[in-house]
Amino acid sequence: YTFFFKFTVQLTQILRMACQNQNAANFLSNGKKIVGVALNYMDVVLARNVPVPKEPLVFLKPTSSYLQEGQPIVLPKVFTKVAYEVELGVVIGKPCKNVSKADAMSYVAGYCLALDLTAQCNLGPARAAGHPWTLGKGFDTSTPVSQFIPIEKVTDPHNLPLWLTVNGDLKQNGCTADLIFKVPDIISYVSKYMTLEANDLILTGTPNGADAFKAGDVIQCGMADLAKLTFQVEAE
Repeated sequence: YTFFFKFTVQLTQILRMACQNQNAANFLSNGKKIVGVALNYMDVVLARNVPVPKEPLVFLKPTSSYLQEGQPIVLPKVFTKVAYEVELGVVIGKPCKNVSKADAMSYVAGYCLALDLTAQCNLGPARAAGHPWTLGKGFDTSTPVSQFIPIEKVTDPHNLPLWLTVNGDLKQNGCTADLIFKVPDIISYVSKYMTLEANDLILTGTPNGADAFKAGDVIQCGMADLAKLTFQVEAE
């Protein structure tokens, strides 16, 4: 009887995890929000000669900004300077609120490779004036993402090489080991203020090298041997 009970419990846990991962694989259609973290790589802090943040610098993006491979990045005609930023994305697997750093990883379903495209022409003045970042971060096609990567495929999310090229030229080459605030830090911090729900996405920040690109460019990016993306760039 004891063996049967333990087997049943283990089977239930396996099925629950499989169901969770299957649901998380549809994070593009089922997610409610995208949480971004700015200035979260030490090499960026050093390059800009700015103070190291004491807390994560958090912003939100709408899920209407998602883009899948095979569709073009479209640069809005209202912007004159849009920059690429390659990032590790973290997909939340179940609702979490006021979670500790020690428990935070149990709420992760998996990951994705992502771009957090940023209209620097809008964000720069907004930041200087103390205004919201919404327009410069949340425009259509500003969050290209890979397919879902189950958590068991990633041995260590804090040791993943990230790279990005524009027209074949290497522009960004970093590693998630350089994150200032690690994945548990971000989840715990954000969950103090808002509930993170299943299929929500966290963009963990970008390494140094983010810069402007233009219509006609081809952007490629990758994360270890887990994901690689290619996007054509068009003008609106």
